[in-house]
Amino acid sequence: MTQTTNYNGIAIIMRGLPGSGKSYWAEEYVKALPKLEHAEQFKICSTDEFFYHEGQYRFNSKNLSKYHKLNLTRFIHAIANRVPVVICDNTNMAQWEFEGYCEAAKAEGYQVQIQQVGEPKDKQHQLLCADRNKHRVPLSSISRMAKGFEAI
Repeated sequence: MTQTTNYNGIAIIMRGLPGSGKSYWAEEYVKALPKLEHAEQFKICSTDEFFYHEGQYRFNSKNLSKYHKLNLTRFIHAIANRVPVVICDNTNMAQWEFEGYCEAAKAEGYQVQIQQVGEPKDKQHQLLCADRNKHRVPLSSISRMAKGFEAI
């Protein structure tokens, strides 16, 4: 990718535990965007989407790396096609998990915004996330993820 300057696009990198409200935040954000005619206005890229089969969410850790790569490819495709708002809707607990998204967006002239939802290290927040996440991620997994959270 070549360095492009002054492009008015925005790339939003979501960060937060499962159940923190990342997807809700992203959906509300795009609902509030002014409507454009004849153009794809936004793209939300979530690795979770690859785990849906026949309408059912079926997480398989063996596919996680492959699906993360597919999600990054989809994100890069959206910015290469100048979609005005591109959102990475993953947990992104550690910086290395979202560096590729940031680098690709910046290389195409996008403004990058990191949007953290909730405070992963807060025990009450972890309990709330365990209670309301839609993929039934248990508290033990959420707490383990929270321990790996890197503040930026």
